[in-house]
Amino acid sequence: MTSESVIFVQKKITYEQPLNERIRTFLRLEFLFQQAYAHLANDSVWDSRATLNSILEILSIFSRADLKTEVMKELERQITVLERLEQNPGVDRQRLGSLLSDMDALIDHLHASKGQIGQELRQNEFLNSIRQRSSIPGGTCDFDLPAYHYWLQQPPEMRRQQLEQWLKPFSTIAQSISLILRLIRDSAPPAREVAEAGFFQKTLEPTPPCHIVRVTVPADSPYFAEISGGKHRFTVRFMEQRIDERPVQTMENVSFELTCCTI
Repeated sequence: MTSESVIFVQKKITYEQPLNERIRTFLRLEFLFQQAYAHLANDSVWDSRATLNSILEILSIFSRADLKTEVMKELERQITVLERLEQNPGVDRQRLGSLLSDMDALIDHLHASKGQIGQELRQNEFLNSIRQRSSIPGGTCDFDLPAYHYWLQQPPEMRRQQLEQWLKPFSTIAQSISLILRLIRDSAPPAREVAEAGFFQKTLEPTPPCHIVRVTVPADSPYFAEISGGKHRFTVRFMEQRIDERPVQTMENVSFELTCCTI
């Protein structure tokens, strides 16, 4: 007769706050890429609409900044930080070397891409017609955009192939942002903290700079975290959700995990 131990893993919710504009943009793009690929895996017309909406939002972000340069700068910055760790006796040099090779390959791919990423899509008349109507509530109805309605009635596999083709120019950027954010999130261990009467404040050291603040609580917590701050300090307020009223800060002491990501 054997005895088995059952381990219950408590579900958690993590709230994130970027502390600079570059990381803020990367987090928004990460969200849009995840949303696009999640809907891309499904066959319904509504999933195709959702994927295309994400693509149009990605295009809008790319039209406002030279993101290829921003991503390369961030990769190069992280490479410099990681190379300093090579002489640390506790570092897995094989794993670090593989990681640095992956980052160098991403930079090479970005260097090799000509012109502004997504430029061809910005000149696509079909996508432009949908983007222009998207700013109007209900503006992409069938009677407003018959060409779009026709496209949505095509077989799911055809729609998926076309959506994949429109996402393809962003694949290296998406991989780069995913790697950048993973390294930042994993750059520091969480610390246990207590927000007295639902409020916590912390002053940040100037070096190394903090890029993302992460607050983690159990999924069954009755409060959500509202984070605000900049490069010098940040605050966390734990709020009581009231669906029909404005949320209010709790007066209870709240225990949580805090991660200041500094790589």
